[in-house]
Amino acid sequence: MTAVQPGLAPAVPGRFGSYAPEEVTWLLTDLSSVALERGTEDREEAIQSGTHYSEMLPVEYQPDDDYLALFTAALEQSAGRLADAVARVGELVWDAAAAHGQTPVLVSLARAGTPIGVLLRRWFLASRGVAVPHYTVSIIRGRGIDQVATAHVLARHPASAVRFVDGWTGKGAIQRQLTEAVAGWRAAHPEDAALDDRLAVLADPGLCTELYGTRDDFLIPSACLNSTVSGLVSRTVLRDDLIGPGMFHGAKYYAELAGADVSALFVDTVAAAFPARPPADDVPAADRRPTWAGWAAVERIAAEHGIADVNLVKPGVGETTRVLLRRVPWQVLVRPDRAEDLRHVAALARARGVPLVEVPDLPYSCVGLIRPVGR
Repeated sequence: MTAVQPGLAPAVPGRFGSYAPEEVTWLLTDLSSVALERGTEDREEAIQSGTHYSEMLPVEYQPDDDYLALFTAALEQSAGRLADAVARVGELVWDAAAAHGQTPVLVSLARAGTPIGVLLRRWFLASRGVAVPHYTVSIIRGRGIDQVATAHVLARHPASAVRFVDGWTGKGAIQRQLTEAVAGWRAAHPEDAALDDRLAVLADPGLCTELYGTRDDFLIPSACLNSTVSGLVSRTVLRDDLIGPGMFHGAKYYAELAGADVSALFVDTVAAAFPARPPADDVPAADRRPTWAGWAAVERIAAEHGIADVNLVKPGVGETTRVLLRRVPWQVLVRPDRAEDLRHVAALARARGVPLVEVPDLPYSCVGLIRPVGR
């Protein structure tokens, strides 16, 4: 049995992350003192050779002034659209909990879900004067959700009140992982049979959840950056020598990046654009049903490009941005009519020498292809 490094402890709100303590409770182990970063090429080779991505971290991308200007412009231009999407999915989340006689308990998926959880909490405060609990937990593709964190939440709140939150869907891998995790939890804990696996997201271009603000594949500016728009917190980490039994999954707090932190700017700007009243739900229930069209599209794209592993195909603006920020991209497929939402993608691609390939009938605004090792 691997010995766990001594001295690692749970993250403490107010001393971990840059959000105010009341905005989010981080159910994570603080790994700030541990060296976990690996260079992009080295990390990519390790991932494709069998090392799980959750065992190491990418080096945090530090954007130049031109790229930050793109982020600021995108945030200003999209704040109203984002605020409307927050309000729309927020109403669905509220109604789902109210059907059980509850108010929502938000459980965002670290880290892209955390800013959205903060925004949903602010929407409920602004629209109803209710301060709902908000936790952030780790979910890792191929390894599941943090069961210690899940137990922590469910020991304090009814299962029927809990709503898992993320930023957006790509092909739907995290929704599938969450469905599997919730099914396993309910089987082992019949008292939590009301735990709902439907993920609430701002944007669902993958068509894999009913609870979304929009299905448009547009730029959510928090996808442009890494920790500096997510409370200065890293991706989550799960490694036997760091996370032992009874411990939350881990993450780092990059306090040294405080001067570049735009986490508050992002949520403040969007919250300031909230609509005066809840928007009407004008989408018929039948049209909200998941079709998983995104997953089918990814399988088709992978086959067309000779890619054996669908995990190397990252669809949508958010996922493509992640590829360019922390993976080894091969090429980026883009829909020419979505150029306005893709200016930051074009800037990152130019900086890394990655070709942009126009595909007029692409079902997403863009798709990032990761270079298979050896190609």
